[in-house]
Amino acid sequence: MKTVRRPAVAGTFYPGDAHKLRRMLEELLAPARAARAADDPAPKAVVVPHAGYVYSGPMAARAYARLEAGRGRISRVVLLGPTHRVPVRGLALPGADQLATPLGTLDVDAAAGALAAALPGVTTAPEVHAWEHSLEVQLPFIQTVLGDVTVVPLAVGTASARTVADVIAALWGGPETVIVISSDLSHYLPQELAVAVDEETVSRILSLDSTITHDHACGATPLDGMLLAAREHGMRAELLGRCTSADTAGDPDRVVGYCAVALHEQSAEADPAVASAAGAAGEATEPPDDAGEVLLPLARRAIARAVGAEPGAPADLLTGDQPAWLERAGAAFVTLRSADGSLRGCIGSLEPHRPLGRDVVDNAVAAALRDPRFPPVSATELPALSLEVSVLTAPERMDARDEQAVRRRLRPGVDGVVLRLGARRATFLPQVWQELPDPADFLRHLKRKAGWPPGFWDPEMVVETYRVRAWEEP
Repeated sequence: MKTVRRPAVAGTFYPGDAHKLRRMLEELLAPARAARAADDPAPKAVVVPHAGYVYSGPMAARAYARLEAGRGRISRVVLLGPTHRVPVRGLALPGADQLATPLGTLDVDAAAGALAAALPGVTTAPEVHAWEHSLEVQLPFIQTVLGDVTVVPLAVGTASARTVADVIAALWGGPETVIVISSDLSHYLPQELAVAVDEETVSRILSLDSTITHDHACGATPLDGMLLAAREHGMRAELLGRCTSADTAGDPDRVVGYCAVALHEQSAEADPAVASAAGAAGEATEPPDDAGEVLLPLARRAIARAVGAEPGAPADLLTGDQPAWLERAGAAFVTLRSADGSLRGCIGSLEPHRPLGRDVVDNAVAAALRDPRFPPVSATELPALSLEVSVLTAPERMDARDEQAVRRRLRPGVDGVVLRLGARRATFLPQVWQELPDPADFLRHLKRKAGWPPGFWDPEMVVETYRVRAWEEP
């Protein structure tokens, strides 16, 4: 007999009568459908609010009207939202076979649920879902715009963005899977202040900043995990709308903020700059020998603008005439070091998915402000930091089934290494060989970085190597 999670907030957050609920959904979706262009594609992921429909329903409808373009193709929804009533460490599955609403039931995807349950940080906790509204209020919208799809519902409690991003990556799937992140913005501020706070938060969402706090978004934990995954998948964010409860049905002295955001995967076909560079095989840019004369100042100025030491936006550095090789697709890492040589930040891309110039600018800003291991770089600190920019070749898979074979084939000082198993992935640049010259020690530390014990190995472990061309400031 199937276990069913019954609706908890039907009749309060949205109508409990099926006829009234359908009518309300159609009224909410009608203007959003009218505003949608005929050729707007269904996004890979959306950020939607989760208040009562009279408050946030019009904003949620903007996102779901976009998802409707994928009806018939999308068959699975990975749904993440914060917990409000019962705390939980990590992410929690409902332990149910179906989720019920006044419109019927949606099946929980058993295979995807089993995959999620095997991941670090994921548990099964029916009590967490029993009265939780952040996921439930999405279900009638999903039923209306996507029809009979399966759902992977994950209530997110105390967890790191990395943990959430790894779960999302494991459930990423292909065109059949969409990800829905349920989150409101600021809470209980006066209207004018809420608008200002939410404007900043939305700006950070659009830049894929995965360090948003709970005083800016009540669903910050699943949101940050999604933004981290989005950055690693080379996605772009599109704002569909933003408002507060005062704009719909609430008190202007104590409002809640809402936004609707679409997150799109960027294919070569969709990005001419990438398409022209990557070619049929997605080949990375080969920059000239003196590329450091362009890349290092570009990275430093991007950081200076991001921390307020120079006026303007980092992205504006890429306007105007650029060297042709800078506009071709490339993958780069930007590394920051303190005056004593200690690491201060390092973020990068393993595969080319955007123009090299944009990759360097975005990764420079991320290394300075969003490396989770370090506090953000300040404007006063920046002059004392040294920068290194590394441009990667495309990773190549190593044909080796055990760690001993991998050790024998690694080239110290030459190979950058990627270890990947399931949702987890970690890399060391070739520069790390200077600190860890022994292959066994190199692999032990890389496994530790990925969250595995030093002695861990699995026959399904994927090992990839790449080379870099690096330029560093004198």
